[in-house]
Amino acid sequence: MEQSKSKRKWVVILFAIVLVSGGLLRWGVLQPYLIPSPSMEPGIAPGDRILVNRLAYRLWAPTRGDIIVFAFPKDTKRTFVKRVIAVEGEKVELRDNQVFVNGVSIQEPYVKPGDYPPFGPQVVPVDKVFVLGDNRRQSEDSREWGLLPKSYLLGKAWLVYYPFRRIRFL
Repeated sequence: MEQSKSKRKWVVILFAIVLVSGGLLRWGVLQPYLIPSPSMEPGIAPGDRILVNRLAYRLWAPTRGDIIVFAFPKDTKRTFVKRVIAVEGEKVELRDNQVFVNGVSIQEPYVKPGDYPPFGPQVVPVDKVFVLGDNRRQSEDSREWGLLPKSYLLGKAWLVYYPFRRIRFL
């Protein structure tokens, strides 16, 4: 009888630890987001649910190719998901349906094919990044509203977790 109560006590304690740890991770480190638009197709589709590492940019600087979640500069109540194309000190230019960083065409196997208008060249100043959606024809991004201040970054996209057939790390 005494042993049964002891086991039950340990199960309850373990369950409480798991709940508290999960809550801390959920609210402090990992944040789920629903993708509402096709701006990141084909890699991330409308209806996908992603987990975002909220600590990433408190510890490290964003790098080219990162998929980020940020507060939209024109309405900080909205959040957007885009890809970092250029970071501070780099010169970015779009021409002939290619992206050039510091005069060199970058490889972008994740981009949805299609035509998009030229942009730049523009040098990214300190504490800002240049972001684009992977579906350039249907993306509201740095070409329209300018360079993104790093202070608006909320986190780095880490995992597509739903729908289950699309589960993968980003």
